[in-house]
Amino acid sequence: MSNKFKIIGERVPIRDAVLKATGQLKYTADMKIPNMLYAKVLFSPIAHAKIKKIDTSKAEKLEGVKAIATYKNSPQKVFNSAMRFYEHELPEVEHIFDDTVRFVGDKVAAVAAEDLQTAEKALKLIEVEYEELPSVFNPEEAIQEGAYPIHKGGNKLAVSVQQCGNIEEAMKKADYIFEDKYTLPAIHHGAIETHVAIADYDYSGKLTVYSPNQNTFGFRIILSKLFEVPMNKVRLVSPAIGGAFGGKLEITIEPIVALLAKLSGRPVKLELNRRETIASTRTRHGAVVYLKTGVMKDGRIVAQDMKVLTNTGAYASSALNVIGAMSHKVFKAYKIENMRYTGIPVYTNTPIAGAMRGYGSPQAFFAQQSQLNKIAKKLNMDILNLQLKNLVEPDGIDQRFKSPHGNPRPIDCIKKGAEIFDWKKQIRQQNESNGRFLIGVGMAVGSHGNGCFGAHRDITALMLKMNEDGSAVLYTGTHDMGNASVSVQVQIISEVLGISQEKIECIQADTEASPWNLGDYASRGVFVSGNAALKVANSVKKELLKEASQLLKEDEEYIEFKDDRVYSIKNNNKQATLCDVMIHAQRVSLREIIGAETFASQTGASSYGVHFAKVEVDTKLASVRVLEYVAVHDVGKALNPMSVEGQIEGAIQMGIGYALTEALEFDNRGKIKANSFRSYHMIKASEMPQIKVGMIECGEPGGPFGAKSIGECSVVPSAPAVANAVANALNCDFYSLPLKKNILMDNINI
Repeated sequence: MSNKFKIIGERVPIRDAVLKATGQLKYTADMKIPNMLYAKVLFSPIAHAKIKKIDTSKAEKLEGVKAIATYKNSPQKVFNSAMRFYEHELPEVEHIFDDTVRFVGDKVAAVAAEDLQTAEKALKLIEVEYEELPSVFNPEEAIQEGAYPIHKGGNKLAVSVQQCGNIEEAMKKADYIFEDKYTLPAIHHGAIETHVAIADYDYSGKLTVYSPNQNTFGFRIILSKLFEVPMNKVRLVSPAIGGAFGGKLEITIEPIVALLAKLSGRPVKLELNRRETIASTRTRHGAVVYLKTGVMKDGRIVAQDMKVLTNTGAYASSALNVIGAMSHKVFKAYKIENMRYTGIPVYTNTPIAGAMRGYGSPQAFFAQQSQLNKIAKKLNMDILNLQLKNLVEPDGIDQRFKSPHGNPRPIDCIKKGAEIFDWKKQIRQQNESNGRFLIGVGMAVGSHGNGCFGAHRDITALMLKMNEDGSAVLYTGTHDMGNASVSVQVQIISEVLGISQEKIECIQADTEASPWNLGDYASRGVFVSGNAALKVANSVKKELLKEASQLLKEDEEYIEFKDDRVYSIKNNNKQATLCDVMIHAQRVSLREIIGAETFASQTGASSYGVHFAKVEVDTKLASVRVLEYVAVHDVGKALNPMSVEGQIEGAIQMGIGYALTEALEFDNRGKIKANSFRSYHMIKASEMPQIKVGMIECGEPGGPFGAKSIGECSVVPSAPAVANAVANALNCDFYSLPLKKNILMDNINI
């Protein structure tokens, strides 16, 4: 697609790249407030227990200790850490501190002291007597009759059902029925920056919290309710974020530092280390997926029935959100007229599961894509032909509501990906491989949404203020997590107003300085917040046109903006700088030019991706090496190809780890076995394959300049593509992840 734009479609580095590369960007851990205390948290060593007695007297007497918080002196209001907006209805079962602990890593107490050494010493002086309760770590066991309830009402939070057509009748007509069970582990987000927060509760009753998070306005609501203060007395600021991937969407340690600041009357900083972050913050939902698919001899899928148990861990958090999101994604990729999804979130005595990149899609699509690979082999059919026969087409609809998907292009992704990957040649190499090293090739399809439309309000508000010299300041509630969300907003504004990108400054994610934003999740960055940037840019352009028209004595329709100037299309001699325009606004019109706009998404487009992987399996060592990788995504329009490629490459790394190495495993007492990067194996740069990225740019109706999301969709097909390649190398089928040595050895028949 030719680029008819000046800025859109250009390869642009992320706005803060130089600051990051030079070490000048300030993260929360770098911040220090005068008179600040340092905090440490006492975490539970037991998976489930009642706190019979807690004695903090010895710790309180330690010199330098200024505050100790437990359930005895903390608000006993319940909350849900995943709250997004004021009347968001979610199960509320969590306290800042509770008299019951429900997983190894649950919060027992916290200390604020003059220095970290004193805080750590004080923790050791706190005496706790526990009355151990029955614990359960497996979601299937947790919902069995007689299982001990982790919360009142039992361990099954809800049952969510979405369906279209008649499953039972369609299954009867199928030539073949495939019925399988798939299991996926909880995994760690692996953001470089661990969880950290600073709270300052001043004597006027105002609470200010600094933390790298994805949901400042949601956090403000929670803290306002917990401490019973109006929202004008709660300020949340999200400084630079060192990676999040969903792990910083839900409130975790912020209430603890707020409470300690209130108790001590001084600012308090709490920074978790890696072991604490892994054990006590958030994980991806582990899942058990039961999948039944009815297929005709020609490969046409006539029915599919998916039942998913998600392990939400010890508290509700985003349990309902994730199964709800998952329920929508599985209806987006295929034109299956008879389909049912049943989602059941389950409490267990394991760390809290929350948002993680893909938000349920990686679990569902691993099961679906693994079974499709199995079906293709059973039908003696090329998996590409099976996919092409069943994938949605550009005029495809959601069978539940008969509503369009937007402009879905997964078929184009398959065709382009197969060409780049040279699928037929790779299949021949797979079939010819033998001996110790076996070659396998596999592919998978993934889909993801573009925001929260249809689930709840999907709103972003932005404000843009012009300066006298023609530069501008953007006030945005967007939390840039390194994914260039704010950079894209600047690109859009630059495109519309012709202002150089370096002349647009940004005030980000501050509840007192930024307009309201739902939060940064659900792949809203381009489709929703990008549209908000387009709307506010056009609003400001309208006002600038009025001034430029008077200044140039030219009709507004004949004025264009570029290179920090305004020009007459009819007479190039009529031109002025944006500085001239702004001085005219101040001196002649006696006004400032400020735009404030709210964009509410009114459509639910879907993004698609197809990934191809080539692996080498060492049958002697039972190890896998990913050799080549091709990823093609339907992005509508790549606003910044460099950013798109970066998102895809990062997602591939995450997906390879999900497929081969990563898992949070627990011993029989509920303790995580691998709680550091030394033992928790994330894929290193040296283990990454050669990657080729392709893009399908056919434009998305409703997207800014035709664009749609990439951040989450790019991770969805990555794990099943790798797993299918390994399965094809060994001529077997896999039903669980990760494919570690023991699982590979069970399937090596040499």
